[in-house]
Amino acid sequence: MSDLPFVRRAGAEAVGTYALVTAGCGAIVVNSDTGALGHVGVALTFGLVIMVMIASVGHISGAHFNPAVTVAFALARHLPWRDVPAYVLAQVAGAVSGALTLRLLFADTDSLGATVPAGSALRSLGLEVLLTAVLMFVITAVVTDTRAVGQLAAVAIGATVALDALWGGPVSGASMNPARSFGPALVSGTWDAHWVYWLRAAGGGNRGRIHIRMVARAGRRGASRRGGESTRELFGHPAGERKVGDVGEREEAGALCLHAQLGAQPDGRGLAEAHGGRSVRGPQCRH
Repeated sequence: MSDLPFVRRAGAEAVGTYALVTAGCGAIVVNSDTGALGHVGVALTFGLVIMVMIASVGHISGAHFNPAVTVAFALARHLPWRDVPAYVLAQVAGAVSGALTLRLLFADTDSLGATVPAGSALRSLGLEVLLTAVLMFVITAVVTDTRAVGQLAAVAIGATVALDALWGGPVSGASMNPARSFGPALVSGTWDAHWVYWLRAAGGGNRGRIHIRMVARAGRRGASRRGGESTRELFGHPAGERKVGDVGEREEAGALCLHAQLGAQPDGRGLAEAHGGRSVRGPQCRH
């Protein structure tokens, strides 16, 4: 991690996951003490913090904040495997740091917003699988499909988290994220059926890979049909006026992978402009 850009990416993952646990689990703690937020308020807090952090650091790290998302993108070859351990470690460290912050602020609270199944652990496992599948589908649809509007990715993903939390929270906690569950569990010592949230994540990576490849194939087919469009029109960023139909299949796949890995910039800048005009294609994309 001596490379500064890589340090920035891992740092962005740590900060984003820290904010998720501090705000989201903090909302659970505040609501348990005061009742001021209610279930809807807690669910909206989780969705809003995800939306804000994706908009803030998505252009730096991809804004995974979730080991299941990181593994899914690595399985689909949109993230180098060498980056996965640091991403996951940063996410877990951010979650633990967030839980420690809540312990300092709310010393009398027991669970710190830890996820505990209400009722059967198997029912919660099934629900977590379903909630995570919905979340992974939305993430891959708005991040890897070149036809999606990049600036709306934060809103779409944040809204999905809030929606899942609204109806799944009372049953399983609607974690969808093993790091989010691990931080409060470690600091508070709440390990009731904690395996549910890691077992769900183990299958989540493979489902995410399937979703990513399905969406990517659809994007490539759409690009082939629109062979007369310029890369500016297709990808929404300045890449010269060379036609997609004039580029080889490998270059087209590389462009799709480039878009999937970096996404549209939140401020509306194109990829070339945002990266100082230099090429950002590299060994991360292997087709």
